[in-house]
Amino acid sequence: MTNERLIYLPLGGAGEIGMNCYVYGHGAPGRERLIVIDLGVTFPDMDTTPGVDLILPDISWLEARADRIDGIFITHAHEDHIGALAHLWPKLNAPIYARKFTAAIGRHKFQDQGLPKDAITVVEPRPETIKAGPFSVQFVPISHSVPESSALVIDSPAGRVVHSGDFKLDPAPVVGEAWNPASFEAIAAERPVKALMCDSTNVFTQHPGRSESTLAGPLRELISNAKGMVVATTFASNVARLKTLADAAQASGRSICLLGRAMRRMVATAQETGILTEFPSTISPEQALEMPRDKVILIVTGSQGERRAASAQLARGKYLGISLKEGDLFLFSSRTIPGNERGVGRIMNQLSEMGVILQDDAGGLYHVSGHANRPDLIAMHSVVKPQMLIPMHGEHRHMREHARLGTDAGLRSAIVTNGMMVDITGNSIVPVEKIEAKRVYLDGGMLIGAFDGVVRDRIRMALNGHVMVTLLIDENDELLGDAWVEVMGLAERGRSGKSYSELLENDLTEWLEGAGAKLLRDDGRLEEGIRRTVRNVSQAEIGKKPEVTVVLSRLQDE
Repeated sequence: MTNERLIYLPLGGAGEIGMNCYVYGHGAPGRERLIVIDLGVTFPDMDTTPGVDLILPDISWLEARADRIDGIFITHAHEDHIGALAHLWPKLNAPIYARKFTAAIGRHKFQDQGLPKDAITVVEPRPETIKAGPFSVQFVPISHSVPESSALVIDSPAGRVVHSGDFKLDPAPVVGEAWNPASFEAIAAERPVKALMCDSTNVFTQHPGRSESTLAGPLRELISNAKGMVVATTFASNVARLKTLADAAQASGRSICLLGRAMRRMVATAQETGILTEFPSTISPEQALEMPRDKVILIVTGSQGERRAASAQLARGKYLGISLKEGDLFLFSSRTIPGNERGVGRIMNQLSEMGVILQDDAGGLYHVSGHANRPDLIAMHSVVKPQMLIPMHGEHRHMREHARLGTDAGLRSAIVTNGMMVDITGNSIVPVEKIEAKRVYLDGGMLIGAFDGVVRDRIRMALNGHVMVTLLIDENDELLGDAWVEVMGLAERGRSGKSYSELLENDLTEWLEGAGAKLLRDDGRLEEGIRRTVRNVSQAEIGKKPEVTVVLSRLQDE
């Protein structure tokens, strides 16, 4: 009899789509050896996280146990699985394992951050096995919308787990490896699969997923019939789509120009690692400007409405000297991720105002998902034959539906959300601990906690505006001159029609004249009185209570 256990703990990606981070552990309770699967990001929005660059999982729990981490395994090169690696790895300093293409993307990120590229070890697919403490891990090729995606077979003394990663059942993915059910049948035949941790993204989509190869004909026809310049945007990591678009453009007699650093890096990395072969030659933006518009296609970043990406800059007027005109075609060969609708809609409206012809995915004619639909999930369950099913990579509603799907098929299933640690040693999924699964923001060059107050204050200033009041007080605790007010983000004039800043200065001067020497000596009471006066005047004049900063400068005797 042993008291060792096998635990599973998602810190991101379970209850949301993005920011994937999963932990497995084996050993005595509280002393388990650990492995980490993926370190991804999600993306901010101007409503809830203004000014933030990226959102990362809070790995405080892992950081406190860094000496027990035997490896970090990255399933594929999408940002929601690898995007946090370079930012968080210095806190963990554990060996990293990934396949060739994913490792190359990771090494680029490490180079950008000045980190050692040799921290990432390139792994060949199964049957190569990585020994990491009590775990043996194999990378199993699986089709997705980025090359060399992998499921993981994780063996431990307590049994075998299959971690699906992101996947679809595509027999002809154009670039990358095809779905091979025989691989997973062999995995199940070798050793019974205790648990399947499975992608839940498309559980509500009732029809089987379609192959990437089905897009070639429709895209070629669309581009061939276009009259002006063609612009196509898709995920930069979808190398197969980039090749399909480039091949269609070449067949239509168009030269190809890639716009966006991420897109150029993905293509270059795919070529360097041998993933992408026979990609048509490309031209520079300068060359594109010199060519007839109907002989050029721009393949650009920004399919999700990102403000700084090439799509948004073209929609605002010009990018690298290139501008769009009436009659040009702009294709969104992508699906808008929930939450990004506003940004994508803004770009579409700006393009429409230019007279640009807009084309969305046309119900799947020009885009196919990289995730398994409901029938595909059922097929995966039946091939792997797990004892237990734990949904992941989905919002709560996706995971709940996926768990119900498993239960209906006779599988022991449970919804395990971020921060829930479960024991899967036996024949059931047993909750054992709740970890606070928070978020961390990359804000410029700094990592800040979601509850540190920085973004909260930024939102309050955005909502309410800001007033700064400056006072000079001499060595006798008497005012030198009047209060000086600076206003940001608020109306210039109030309801009375008078200057808002002058009204504030007049009311503050009047209040200060009656304050008395005792109050002028007390910084705390003085600041509170100034804030109250500013907010009272502001509420009456402009209907807002702004954030107030008080700057007190006291002169000292020499």
